[in-house]
Amino acid sequence: MTDDADDADATDPAAYDDIAEFVQYFIDEHQEFLSWIGTTVDDVDNGTMTLSVPYDEKLTNTRPNADANQRADIHGGIAATLIDTAGGLALRTELEQPLAGSIATINLNVNYLRPATGDLTATATVIRAGSSVGVSEVTVTSESPDGDIREVATGQGAYRIFRA
Repeated sequence: MTDDADDADATDPAAYDDIAEFVQYFIDEHQEFLSWIGTTVDDVDNGTMTLSVPYDEKLTNTRPNADANQRADIHGGIAATLIDTAGGLALRTELEQPLAGSIATINLNVNYLRPATGDLTATATVIRAGSSVGVSEVTVTSESPDGDIREVATGQGAYRIFRA
């Protein structure tokens, strides 16, 4: 928050140095599931949003026949959550009043490419922001324990836009 924001309402975006800081506050204080999985805002720009979730055992499924030293895979629902959230938030950046009105997912498609065994990063790009429907495409990458970064999922979301 800016230095002069002590008296400002924490939900007022003008009280923050940048939009990423405000979105992070909103996730931490008002989106319990996203906060619980450790979602962080990495980047925000017009038509794009990048979110990440750190690897955590509580988010994984262990394969029944896995070696003892094999890292468990992050549940696919976490990647789907990132696709949905990053896609919708990216769409807001294209609106005249990004914080007014609301957005609701009307369709979500997720393609899983390979198991995720490390931190997840989702980067969303707006394809179209129409008057009542918008579409975003999202790529999710995961950093493996040996440092390789690979795509683990791709997705597309369609969202109903309710303008203020």
